[in-house]
Amino acid sequence: MAETYRQQEKRNVVAAFDFDGTLTTKNTLIAFIRFTHGRRRLFLGFLCHIHWLLMMKMGLYPNWKVKEKVFSHFYKGMTHEQFILWGRSFADVAETVLNPQMVETLRRHQNEGHMVCVVTASIDEWVRPICERLNISRLIATRIELSADGRLTGRFLTPNCYGAQKASRFLEVYPMRQTYLLYVYGDSRGDKELLALADKGFRIKRIRKNAN
Repeated sequence: MAETYRQQEKRNVVAAFDFDGTLTTKNTLIAFIRFTHGRRRLFLGFLCHIHWLLMMKMGLYPNWKVKEKVFSHFYKGMTHEQFILWGRSFADVAETVLNPQMVETLRRHQNEGHMVCVVTASIDEWVRPICERLNISRLIATRIELSADGRLTGRFLTPNCYGAQKASRFLEVYPMRQTYLLYVYGDSRGDKELLALADKGFRIKRIRKNAN
């Protein structure tokens, strides 16, 4: 016999939130590069990669490869310690672009005692500090590769946590899917596969704000 709604509610509940465009109102990769390198170097860096970006938009080159190229351009060779410090400092910026409605939804889940996690294609080091401020202990994000001497290689250690990878990485952390009720909040095609796993999935309309 099928479970009743009341029986479902007695199961553990997990609430999974996308970060960029869901918990925030803008793409934090661009915001982070701007924070660490300034507007001019951000513009010039993206200009150097315009052909790859256009190929990605046309579906001729993978999203993750373009993202890795851009990331490498700005951060390859720097120390992990410096990158972590930038991520912590960036939390002040990230806090200003949080989506208040989604933060309220997140708080409701926390107040109900639900397990809350963020699942994002953004990089762990600049998302984790804002997660800590929001009292979110579980973060599933793209992780970066380090050299033997602790410097960024410019490559990703894990596949870009986007699309099917979001669902795969989520299930690694939360297996036995039948044992919990899953809420998912996302705003883009990168959340499609994770939303498909949900008992209750919510496609969020991104809030548009003027640039600072």
